[in-house]
Amino acid sequence: MTTSRPTAPFGRALCAMITPFTDSGALDLDGARQLAERLVADGCDGLVLSGTTGESPTTTDAEKSALVRAVAEVVGDRAAVVAGVGSSDTRHTVELALEAEKAGADGLLVVTPYYSRPPQDAVEEHFREIADASGLPLMLYDIPGRTSTRIEPETMLRLAEHPRIAAVKDCAYDLLGTQKVLARTDLAYYTGCEEFILPLYVVGGAGYVSTVANVAPRHLRGILDAYDAGDTAGAALRQQQVIELIELMMASGLPGTVTAKALLGALGLPAGPVRAPLRPAGRDATDGLLAAFERLVNAGA
Repeated sequence: MTTSRPTAPFGRALCAMITPFTDSGALDLDGARQLAERLVADGCDGLVLSGTTGESPTTTDAEKSALVRAVAEVVGDRAAVVAGVGSSDTRHTVELALEAEKAGADGLLVVTPYYSRPPQDAVEEHFREIADASGLPLMLYDIPGRTSTRIEPETMLRLAEHPRIAAVKDCAYDLLGTQKVLARTDLAYYTGCEEFILPLYVVGGAGYVSTVANVAPRHLRGILDAYDAGDTAGAALRQQQVIELIELMMASGLPGTVTAKALLGALGLPAGPVRAPLRPAGRDATDGLLAAFERLVNAGA
């Protein structure tokens, strides 16, 4: 049995990829290529670069472009490359969008302007300006817990009319509002909250954009694969099996970037340090992450 799904312009299983750095803190493009190769081989349909997980607040514009170029070259047409270009400055966001397009990105992740708390008409115009400036499809990033500004459902309905606004990374924790938009538009909704992978998919979501996928890409994709195969009980079990790791990585008090890099490093995979003001995870936290990951692997999820 297969389930009819809404259009997923960037695939279903997307990783919010960390940005590897060298021990000295420089951009590690070789490490990025190696990690991208592994993630695609392990089932990622798309890689989202230079999001919060990718430490976009502390990477330069030139580093962002170099990262897109390196990853796009290595994955080719095997996975979509979505470039995070959001900022609190509309003009700067347009510049980043155009540079990402030149570097080979397949799409753009654009977060709501943060800190300045613009009203909804200004939020709408911000997104329209970026969509008008570039030829790439946009994924709007709705995460009011970080930006202090929601993309309200009524605003989302209007933005959905733009031909290049194709998707949403949904971290609003408002399943009712999300379903209202799903019911009235063709927007592809990707959850950015791993505990909602199965719940959002069941009600018509397109998939996920996940930080946890840096370390457990096969396990997360398995949730969607089981559901699409008609094994709803198996999908629920797989969702439950990853909850311990999700909680430790995303709700333990440490940023997901920190926990993802700590676990990747413990597994011998490209990661490197985080940039200040972030600080690395301590030994106890890293040991706990590694133990939870090993339990997940041993559970056969």
